[in-house]
Amino acid sequence: MPYRYHLPMPRPTQLLHPAREPAPARLAATVLLLRDTADGLEVLMTRRSATASFAPGAYVFPGGGVDAADALHHPMATRRPGQRDDHLTEAIAAIRESLEELGVLLARHADGRWAGQQDIDAMDRQRDFFSQCAARGLTLAADEVFVLARWITDRDLAKRFDVPFLVARMPEGQHPVADESEQFEPVWLRPGDALARHAAGNFFMIFPTIRTLERLLAFGDVAAVLHACAETEEPLWTSCPRAGLMAGREVRYMEHESAFGELALVCPDGQIVHPLDWQTERAVPLLKNVQRLTAPNPGAMTGPGTNSYLVGDPSTGYIAIDPGPADTEHLDKLWRAAGGDIRLIVCTHSHPDHSPGARPLQAMCQAASTAAGDTSATPPGGPPILGLPSAPTARAASAFTPDRSLSNHELLALYPKGLEGDLAYNSGHTLQVIHTPGHAANHLCLVLLQDGLLFSGDHILNGSTTVVDPPDGDMNDYLDSLDVLKCSCVELGVKFILPAHGYVIGGPDDEALAAITRLKNHRLQREAKVMAAMQALPDGTPDDWLALAYADVPERMWPVAKRSLLAHLARIASPIRY
Repeated sequence: MPYRYHLPMPRPTQLLHPAREPAPARLAATVLLLRDTADGLEVLMTRRSATASFAPGAYVFPGGGVDAADALHHPMATRRPGQRDDHLTEAIAAIRESLEELGVLLARHADGRWAGQQDIDAMDRQRDFFSQCAARGLTLAADEVFVLARWITDRDLAKRFDVPFLVARMPEGQHPVADESEQFEPVWLRPGDALARHAAGNFFMIFPTIRTLERLLAFGDVAAVLHACAETEEPLWTSCPRAGLMAGREVRYMEHESAFGELALVCPDGQIVHPLDWQTERAVPLLKNVQRLTAPNPGAMTGPGTNSYLVGDPSTGYIAIDPGPADTEHLDKLWRAAGGDIRLIVCTHSHPDHSPGARPLQAMCQAASTAAGDTSATPPGGPPILGLPSAPTARAASAFTPDRSLSNHELLALYPKGLEGDLAYNSGHTLQVIHTPGHAANHLCLVLLQDGLLFSGDHILNGSTTVVDPPDGDMNDYLDSLDVLKCSCVELGVKFILPAHGYVIGGPDDEALAAITRLKNHRLQREAKVMAAMQALPDGTPDDWLALAYADVPERMWPVAKRSLLAHLARIASPIRY
């Protein structure tokens, strides 16, 4: 069988929205001027002109475009050891814009004194900034300006910016005065107060400003912010958010947030058209050949509900993955979304929110085929149910026997009739089976090879970590399977993970791999907490250790967390743990 991993994945032919090239982003620079007060850290903000072409009327941090002249004036700026040329240019641009927009000047005299209000009052903000500084013998204090973050504006906008968010301490003795052209009403605010005013509806801010203020809440004073930035000389975060629709309104997500991966899959070029509302009435198309139908079983263990997936198209028929609970309405909607043409039913594992719907769905397909007198597509007895049988360790509600067991690395393929070789492969849908015990002894995942998608079942979830419940669940197996999945993602070019609960995870770069790494690190960190609890209470019980190791988890979830704690205890006691 040919493997065309050099093709773009997902295939452009399967995208729901036509590919388009986002507008180029112009380099700009923004500076957060900070000061300490008795009430805590404050940041200087201003209101943009109501006629501005970008974010009119929004409260922002001062800044503007990086000009060619900014890169030509490195000699008149001081720099830190390790401060890169591009960061120096951005710092100079931020210093220039601060003077032009707010009358704040981050510059020193030759004797080390900060520029004062007298220097600022003598300068004309409309004239050349650099020549005026040179005439007064001022050196730009770029060494006092640090990179906090980097934001790239939405891909769907016609006018876009690539903006380093810089931070600096406000020079003493200076007082901001807005230019009354681009910026108005300078105001000092604690980050929390600005966020509260925005939430109340009387202090409009755009998404990057909001998220930056939220990050500043973690810092007690200006020195803590500057120290964090100085440690790496790199942005503490970089983001080009993605937007979707929730209740008909635009909502945005950063790369680490829940819906980013789904928006990257469905709208790779930033179109704001994908609804993110959870509903169970109809299947949600993710690609032309992938649909998700969420079962009506939301809860603490299932999140918004169990995701059933359909892979295929009308020319090939469909593979149903995880039909879910035996809910007649859900199964009928799944069957209708496939146009009644389900060729295979695959269960990732045997838990009661995943596999009980398999037999009723099989019977529904067979009954409909018989009634229509068409048995050409549906095998006798209905589409076969595939997976791994439940182990003797499974709970009674998780008993499951497939029509056929799937081998590790087995391929399940749907191809259009009449096509062969590369053409058939590139026009079809091929799932590769990967055995992934851990969450359950019979757990498996599936990779859609042509499109680089991993159907992860319950092994990888969005927004939570899966429960590993001994004896059917095994923490050693679970962590080993995470390693297997990470290697498979690299080998097979997987960019997106489609979990059984929650939105799609991933992105065009290494977001899927990073998600697996975070998940394993989380498990190991939790295990370290379990070991610390055992050392603190050597005569304690699992319930005693649970209260310490899971102190950050709501107590109502402790009965569930205890299952994973027992799995960690079994792994700690295992001689093959490492």
